[in-house]
Amino acid sequence: MSANDDLRPPRWWPIQATIDAWRAQPRRDYVLTRWLILRLLGVVYVFAFLGLVIQARPLLGSHGLTPIADLVTRGRLDFVDVPSLFVWWPSDTAIAVASWIGLALSIALALGYANVASIVLLWIIYGSFVRVGQMWFSFGWEIQLLETTLLAACLVHPWDPRPLASRAPPRLAIVLMRWLVFRIFLGAGLIKLRGAMCWTDLTCLDAHFETQPIPNPLSPLFHGMPHAVHAVGVAFNHVVELLLPWCVFGPRFLRLAAFVAMAGFQMILVASGNLAFLNWLTLVPLLALLDDAILWLTPRRLAAWLRRRIGTPAPPRLRQKIAIGLVAVLVAGKSCAVIDNLMSSDQRMNSSFDRLALVNTYGAFGSIDFERHELVIEGTRDGVTWLPYELPCKPGDLARRPCVLGPYHLRLDWLIWFAAMGPPEASPWLLHVAWKLLDGDVGIRALFATDPFDGAAPALVRIRRFAYHLQPYGAPTWWTRDGEELWLPPTSLDTDGLAEELARHHWPSDTAR
Repeated sequence: MSANDDLRPPRWWPIQATIDAWRAQPRRDYVLTRWLILRLLGVVYVFAFLGLVIQARPLLGSHGLTPIADLVTRGRLDFVDVPSLFVWWPSDTAIAVASWIGLALSIALALGYANVASIVLLWIIYGSFVRVGQMWFSFGWEIQLLETTLLAACLVHPWDPRPLASRAPPRLAIVLMRWLVFRIFLGAGLIKLRGAMCWTDLTCLDAHFETQPIPNPLSPLFHGMPHAVHAVGVAFNHVVELLLPWCVFGPRFLRLAAFVAMAGFQMILVASGNLAFLNWLTLVPLLALLDDAILWLTPRRLAAWLRRRIGTPAPPRLRQKIAIGLVAVLVAGKSCAVIDNLMSSDQRMNSSFDRLALVNTYGAFGSIDFERHELVIEGTRDGVTWLPYELPCKPGDLARRPCVLGPYHLRLDWLIWFAAMGPPEASPWLLHVAWKLLDGDVGIRALFATDPFDGAAPALVRIRRFAYHLQPYGAPTWWTRDGEELWLPPTSLDTDGLAEELARHHWPSDTAR
């Protein structure tokens, strides 16, 4: 028998043996935990910046729907009020350079290489997009990503990019990650109790899987489950979001139980729909509930390799502990507004309390729609035959299978889902979309999955609104629809009042040919 035999996991891994192994670990370092946190955060960033490489210029460029340059010039923005690199350089070149640099840094992070400098640079670049991204960056996970990134910077060495080989991270940095977990989950749970009544009468999931922003191929399976299963799901949601957050600062075994339930909850959400990178991002701080004893849950060869790489990590240096202590004081001070918000009957959801989004309040699905409405954008060249502009993953064609997006975020698809809930006056930017299509803009067509006219501009564009109904899993079509309404009447470049309405919002931007 070798000296390391007593460190090997059992041949079969019953729950009790795993728990015993967890308890038997002599050290409670977080080197492997940090390595996993950085890798998963890197994966999230890869998809975030990949989306910017593809979508940023059609949305925010000089020919885009809401150009950054116009925002900066018209608003006379300065860096103090809007801390974004694009205040100084609001060009298409800057958008492209920032997107590609961010993607390169993200790939390095996903491979496990990072230091304070690289992570802070990622935070600066992505934050620059968020602060001038207007409605395209109005989602709660944008500020959650920024806050998570700064806390991740507290885990790594100032310069050494090798997380497995460097010193153990300060325990206080792990505590800060757990405080983020607490706020994310408790905020989401409280906003539901204070929001739609369906969260208290256990009926929200009867509609959620059908009406969520972008369903996936398994959504019909979840939607078709009996009400009793949906009611249990809502009750489980309340346990995860209202009770388990209090376990993140508890004893080790409670933290493990909380991690299993909370992470499992996130994976159920991943399996049942496409919520961009929200659920993947939420898993990042959840990993801070674990310590390096999770080596027992890895295959034997991988565990041996990781043990050799980690060795016996040295404790963090005193100056790093002092730096993290100062960060903790800052977080504590800025958490006062967050705590007040959580205790308020007028709780705000997904809000920042400073320009840099250092410490924020979170929440999701405080209300649920029980009917799904979709906008269908159509064009015609002859005034008779109308053909649809299909978006990549938003329901349109009744027979088209829903997408699997993973952490990828389709910003136009999401915003059109929101627009369908209200009148045209609430979403004037869709008039700009119509203008761009009518004027033959190349960039806007890149955001659609299909161009029914093969690059030619239509003579007229209209938008119809329907109520969509998800069909049972395995049905001949994925959707049915009814309740047709004319949301935007047939419109041409010469339609009376169109140019004036666009001018009110400082549109249109120049057309890309």
